[in-house]
Amino acid sequence: MSDQAALAERPHPLVEQLSALHHFRTYVDIAVVVVVLALTNLIAHFTTPWASVATVPAAALLLVALVRSRGLGWAELGLSREHLKSGTGYALGAVAMVLSVIAIGALLPWTRPMFMNNNYATISGALIASMVIIPLQTVIPEELAFRGVLHGALDRAWGWRGVAAAGSLLFGLWHIATSLGLTSSNVGFTRIFGGGVMGTVAGVTLAVVATGIAGFVFTWLRRRSGSLIAPIALHWSLNGLGALAAAFVWHLS
Repeated sequence: MSDQAALAERPHPLVEQLSALHHFRTYVDIAVVVVVLALTNLIAHFTTPWASVATVPAAALLLVALVRSRGLGWAELGLSREHLKSGTGYALGAVAMVLSVIAIGALLPWTRPMFMNNNYATISGALIASMVIIPLQTVIPEELAFRGVLHGALDRAWGWRGVAAAGSLLFGLWHIATSLGLTSSNVGFTRIFGGGVMGTVAGVTLAVVATGIAGFVFTWLRRRSGSLIAPIALHWSLNGLGALAAAFVWHLS
């Protein structure tokens, strides 16, 4: 009787095959997303200057359309209406926290040089960057790609731990290209790490670790709130308010 019960409890071979096929399709989706992100990064940063303007936003929209066609729902992408309220609440809290930290850092003499980024030496340039370029070219596309598409695909395959580990690592590696000139364009980092090859390596390593940690926080916010609004707000706060703080510090100097 026990053998018969065991046979009765065993899933039908067709069910097992369908389950295996579903897992295989999930892994294929993850592989496609990662490959598209890698190619996007290379095209955006190592081809023509104009490529960096539209490549990342276009790739993010393409990935959203792709995974939607593969069955990922709006809630799995962090874009459902039911989580709008919780996402807004976490977003306001994140912006307030970052604003406080940046304000203190920009006012303290020993941390002020860290904000002296040559890319945001003028108020007008910082305003355009923080209100237009950073949200449309960086923050929203990256959050759609990483905390939306990649998050949903990884969650289907490995759950929260997979999302937190793989998503954070990939987000850190995504910033290698953008951090190659980190120490040469920032007065504070140049003083600490110096220039040359060693300074560049130190800057890239620091950027990958820092953005990997930031990616984990963004992912936690996404999971906690259920919405992309929260990580988008935190991401913009760090980049956009950081640009405004840089212009403010240059103005004081």
